Amino acid sequence: MYQVDAFSDRIFGGNPAAVLILDDWLADNVMQSIAAENNLAETAFARPNGKGWDLRWFTPVHEVDFCGHATLATAHVLAAHHNVPGEMAFLTRVGELRIAHVGGGYRMDLPSFPPEPLPALPVLIAELFAGVEYNAFRNFENIFVELPDEAAVRAFVPDLAKIATLKSQGLVITGKSDTHDFVSRYFAPGAGIPEDPVTGSIHATLVPYWANKLGKTRLSAFQASARGGHLLCELAGDRVLITGKAITFMQAEIHLPKDL
Repeated sequence: MYQVDAFSDRIFGGNPAAVLILDDWLADNVMQSIAAENNLAETAFARPNGKGWDLRWFTPVHEVDFCGHATLATAHVLAAHHNVPGEMAFLTRVGELRIAHVGGGYRMDLPSFPPEPLPALPVLIAELFAGVEYNAFRNFENIFVELPDEAAVRAFVPDLAKIATLKSQGLVITGKSDTHDFVSRYFAPGAGIPEDPVTGSIHATLVPYWANKLGKTRLSAFQASARGGHLLCELAGDRVLITGKAITFMQAEIHLPKDL
């Protein structure tokens, strides 16, 4: 098992993910137990499928439909530690994700999930933004709230108990930035992720949202968590391209119970 800091060129930066390259899937409960033991935002499991790779992701509490940083981490493990050359294709629950080497990093080719209207926030979530001007929207797995500016995003103090009432959904807050095109933060306590350091998947919706709002297709994004992460993004039709780096922190051998 490898642990990789994704969206970073230095150890202790970006978002850590665990990666296991398998000949075939382990039992679902075993993969979930490994993810719970790791207690990272995501543990990725990949297996060859003849044309590329099947890829699945688990948080500490359940399997998820979409994860960007653990996809980047998996591509890095395959390239750096398994000598897999060229572009890689990953078959996932949200379709095919493609990763290519670009300079010293990787370019992720993801499906675009344009923002969907959200007439009103859930009551407990709306309470978090009382007295603040905001715009809310959603996609298939998260609620998004645009705040007035970057300062409001950075100053936001999450009530994790209230956000956890969204269960498997997460809450993204975002705002226009003075130093980048936009910033964001992401909270998913119901999925075992209090605040995610850097999240590729949310940018599949943030990029089309801000591209439309700012009238540009190439965007610089920053996720303003404690660890932080910079993402170079591009809207390309119905795809979102995100460029980032990754670095290996740990290579480990895990020992599973003999009765599995």
